[in-house]
Amino acid sequence: MKKSLLRPLLLFILGCLLPYASMSFEKDFLTDKEIETIQLNQEIHLRVKSYLEFAAARLKAAEDRLNGIEPVALDPFELMMPEEMLDGYYQILRSVMMNLDDAYQNPDPRVRPKVRQALKALKSSTEKSLTQLEILKKIAEEKKNEELWESVNKAIDVTNGAHEGAELGLSKDPEPSSKKKKSK
Repeated sequence: MKKSLLRPLLLFILGCLLPYASMSFEKDFLTDKEIETIQLNQEIHLRVKSYLEFAAARLKAAEDRLNGIEPVALDPFELMMPEEMLDGYYQILRSVMMNLDDAYQNPDPRVRPKVRQALKALKSSTEKSLTQLEILKKIAEEKKNEELWESVNKAIDVTNGAHEGAELGLSKDPEPSSKKKKSK
C-alpha cells in the first residue's frame, strides 16, 4: 500500500515536468568526475547525497556568476552560463527522484533505512535550495533576464515536487524506532 501511493505521485510529478524534457537532455549534465562518484556510490543514500552536493554546487556557481564572481581556473562550470547550471540542477533533481522511486520499490528490508535516509537528505536539501532559488529568481527579475527567470522557475517546480515527494515518502514509511515505542 505504501508503494502504491508514492509511485503515482512521483510519476505524476515527472509527467508534469516532461514538457521541459526536450530542453533538458541535450547534453551531459554531470562532469566526468561526478559521473565517477555516482558510479562508486551504489547505495541509494550515498548516491542521493552525492547528487544533492552536485546540485547545490550548481546553484552556488550560478548565484556567484550572477553576482559578478568569476570562476577560478579549471572550475568545471567555468564555461557555463547560469541558465545551463540551473538546467543541470533540474536534471540532477530529476535523477534523484527517479533513483529514489526505483529504490523505494525494492522489497529488501535492508534497503528501507537507506531510502529513508536519502528521503531525509532530499527534504533538507530542497528546503535550502528553495531559499537559494528565490534569490536567483529575484536576480533574474532585477536583470530582466527572461531565459534565466524561466530556468529558475523550472528549477523551483522540480524542487517543490521533489520536496513534496520526500515528505510523502517519509510520512508513508515511519522510522522503525517510532514503531517500537508505540507498540510498548
